[in-house]
Amino acid sequence: MTPPEPPSLPSLATVPVVGAAEVLARPAGALVIDLRTPAEFADDHLPGAVNVPLLDDAGRALVGLAYTQESPEAGFRHGQALIEGRIDDLVRQVGELAGWQPPALDPVDVVRAATAEGIEALDARVAPESGVALRPGTVVLHCWRGGLRSRSVVGLLRALGLERAVGLEGGYKAYRTAVRSELDAWPGAPTFVLRGLTGVGKTLVLREVARLRPDWVLDLEGCAGHRSSLLGMVGLEPTSQKTFESLLAARLRHRPEGPLVLEGESRKVGDVIIPPALWSALDSGTNLLLEADVERRIQVLAEDYLARPSAIPLLKEQLLAVQERMGGERDLPGLLDAGEIDALVGDLLVNYYDPLYRHSEKGRDYATRIDSTNPSAAARSIVEWIEAQDLPAGSLSPSS
Repeated sequence: MTPPEPPSLPSLATVPVVGAAEVLARPAGALVIDLRTPAEFADDHLPGAVNVPLLDDAGRALVGLAYTQESPEAGFRHGQALIEGRIDDLVRQVGELAGWQPPALDPVDVVRAATAEGIEALDARVAPESGVALRPGTVVLHCWRGGLRSRSVVGLLRALGLERAVGLEGGYKAYRTAVRSELDAWPGAPTFVLRGLTGVGKTLVLREVARLRPDWVLDLEGCAGHRSSLLGMVGLEPTSQKTFESLLAARLRHRPEGPLVLEGESRKVGDVIIPPALWSALDSGTNLLLEADVERRIQVLAEDYLARPSAIPLLKEQLLAVQERMGGERDLPGLLDAGEIDALVGDLLVNYYDPLYRHSEKGRDYATRIDSTNPSAAARSIVEWIEAQDLPAGSLSPSS
């Protein structure tokens, strides 16, 4: 009896691609899958993207080494071997995310058949094709620059029956270009800047303003994961420059016309730099001075730094650096160990933070002064004050 013929393997085909602007404006229900390594994804990614790495960090490094030290074909073959061990699980993960059941075919067999003729033949087979429209249910997959890595996966998924799969033209690199262009071209808004000595509770007041007028607020320190001081990372998780810019662009992209309220910062928030157009708005904005007595400031700062017990070792390390800047005569970590929190924070405020702040604010004018002891009351005063100003027509958002 003649054995049955094995099922014919589907072949990879031309890959439809969409632009970064279309993906950022994608309809609800469209899915973005980032095929880059976990480290690449952690550094920054498209809003709402899910990481399903084609290679892990170590595998990506090995492929890159073979590519540069041997040849593109050598890198391709190294990658092929690693991908064969990963592709079955990747297809399963994509299927679960996309609500799609893969056919009863071994993806490894399809990959081997598609790559048998080498890198140039595969590149031609999965050439990008523009013009596709994004719809609910579309699955957008991308790698670093929309190259062979992601196009091959899209071609494979489409060959297996997921015809909703498309690629991102230019990959993550195109998204980064779009973000930088958005930030450079941001047209600005009537800007109001909360200023005041360390510990007056600028962040607490900003959060209350956001509760009253969500569309008005841009939290720079929240986007940076940093309080913008030598101790500013304690208890927080600082972001990369790329993630900082992505978060800023997403916030500015979706906010309607209206006043912009933010905290006063230097050009750098921790290690990240505020983009030029936004920095210009902040530096030239209307300044609102928040004030509170030293007892309240000690309370606010102590709660900030001691909110997470796991951050105490980093706090002690940073206190040593502050101690050196203050002349090295104090034992700041010793005060922390002894539980002398009020004495420690009071010393930091009076002898470190306040002189620095007054120097940085020298010559600055303030349009009004507001008691920030009660953040909710301060926020209401700020909203009322801004809404009483003679702002350009249409600049007050509907939420007001």
